[in-house]
Amino acid sequence: MIYIHIPFCRRKCNYCAFNSKVGGADEKNFYVAALVDEINSRGDSSAVETIYFGGGTPTTLTINQLEKILGAVRKNFRVDARAEITIEANPGTVDENFLRGLKNLGFNRLSLGVQSFDDALLKILGRIHDSRAAIETVTRARKFFSNVSVDLMYGLPTQTLAALRRDVETLKSLDVQHVSIYGLEVEEGTKFFELAREGKLNLPAENVCADMYDFITQTLPTLGYHRYEVSNFARKNFESRHNLGYWTGKKYFGFGAGAHSFDGRLRTSNVRDVKTYIEKKFSVVEEVVTRQAAMEEFCFLGLRLVDGISARNFEKNFGASIFDVFGAVIEKNFRRGLLEVDGDKIFLTTRGMSLGNEVFADFLLPS
Repeated sequence: MIYIHIPFCRRKCNYCAFNSKVGGADEKNFYVAALVDEINSRGDSSAVETIYFGGGTPTTLTINQLEKILGAVRKNFRVDARAEITIEANPGTVDENFLRGLKNLGFNRLSLGVQSFDDALLKILGRIHDSRAAIETVTRARKFFSNVSVDLMYGLPTQTLAALRRDVETLKSLDVQHVSIYGLEVEEGTKFFELAREGKLNLPAENVCADMYDFITQTLPTLGYHRYEVSNFARKNFESRHNLGYWTGKKYFGFGAGAHSFDGRLRTSNVRDVKTYIEKKFSVVEEVVTRQAAMEEFCFLGLRLVDGISARNFEKNFGASIFDVFGAVIEKNFRRGLLEVDGDKIFLTTRGMSLGNEVFADFLLPS
């Protein structure tokens, strides 16, 4: 697995706390050069089954720049012929020629950050596209890619359940293969955080957000999208292989400013600052993943999946019973109706899916 971070956007969205910024042409050229150098310096014989370009907005780079990055990956790693190669895109950054260029480079999965098909909401979010552009982009993308994913958000300022219903109805007509849903989180460092602090962010009431969550999670399966993870729904065989790798504890390489890597024992992260990264000061943090941390991650990452975690696999990996280590946590959340135990499997209930973060936090043992 390889993740490549492209930190550039045409405009910073009002809710975004990701490591991203508006970048000029020269800065992007320098960044791509540094990225290629990092990939060249860390290549090995590992077989790569997934490559994921995230951001930011990777499609703010040119086709030529993306070709240089992918070329470096292919030069330094053994990329499987059937590898899933994903790129995130903003509907306001890709036209038909650009989509054709992505396809010709070997990208075979497109993840579109639509967020909403409501023009008023898109303006509030600070998106650079409108609903018409979103619909046109998804429609064009389906001509070039047989695997298209769309992001939708709920719990947005001024959003109503009726507006979300209209979004899902529009989504239905576009017939994409994968849908990711995200409830708005107001995070420090964003424009929304400042507005909320000033009492100027008109968020839906908590019960309305709960109704939105229930509506979207209950409706998507009726449209042919099975839920396979807390926030993700897919047609059969169109689950994100890359993200499944994270949730099942696979090793991965991360390249770019702020990207993380994990080799099964050691976790490293690159410097977040783009200017510093361009100066080729790449990796700044190392963390040895202890046995306890590995057990915790096995649980709270695996529980994101609808299928949950296997008690047998836990014992196989760690030489201990999951009920000896986390018995109290499992019992507590079982009694709350958030966890279910069925033979070898431990998984979130439907209610547990909506309160997943509370359950995951319980699996962090005292040091």
